[in-house]
Amino acid sequence: MIKDRKEILSKVKRIVVKIGSNVLASPEITLDDNVVGRISADLSKVMNQGFKVVVVSSGAILAGRSKLGMKERPRLIRQKQAVAAVGQSTLMRIYEKHMEHFGKRVAQILLTDGDMIHRLRYINARNTIETLFGYGVLPIVNENDTVSVEEIKFGDNDTLSSVVSQLVEADLLIILSDVDGLYTADPNQDPDARFIPLVETIDQEIF
Repeated sequence: MIKDRKEILSKVKRIVVKIGSNVLASPEITLDDNVVGRISADLSKVMNQGFKVVVVSSGAILAGRSKLGMKERPRLIRQKQAVAAVGQSTLMRIYEKHMEHFGKRVAQILLTDGDMIHRLRYINARNTIETLFGYGVLPIVNENDTVSVEEIKFGDNDTLSSVVSQLVEADLLIILSDVDGLYTADPNQDPDARFIPLVETIDQEIF
């Protein structure tokens, strides 16, 4: 099993890294500067090894809540969109600060589900990211919340990261989360939940 995983990883050239809000959150319910710094250091090392990397990062709502002094997470779509719009610049600024420390530049890419359905927009998004790769820039992708509506939302950044992986023809998608990986059940609710270290075939049981 380990040998198989190493063999798979040896062929990787393009990587999408999805970073969840819980990973970035501090106990004060804001972006944790130290965590972003450590992640940026790792991303820089990977880029220096010649890998093409795209980040799909949550955290805009978290940053927006902090700026607006909100204790509760917004519930309505329009509230989430507004709070994300407030926090998006902060999210980018903290990534930019840390990546610049390692001599790297970042670019913001905001996508909607419609961009992935419309052929010309899909190609434009892919070409933009390819050009950023050529410049040695780290693309940081998020959903364009302010123009998304319920019917065409990705829903969450796990879904968005899988779509982006297809968009850039990534060889590997890494999801940074407060969950260790795939389980047979929710490990927070089921003490008998088993960790599944490797899925080789998506059969009915896995599905």
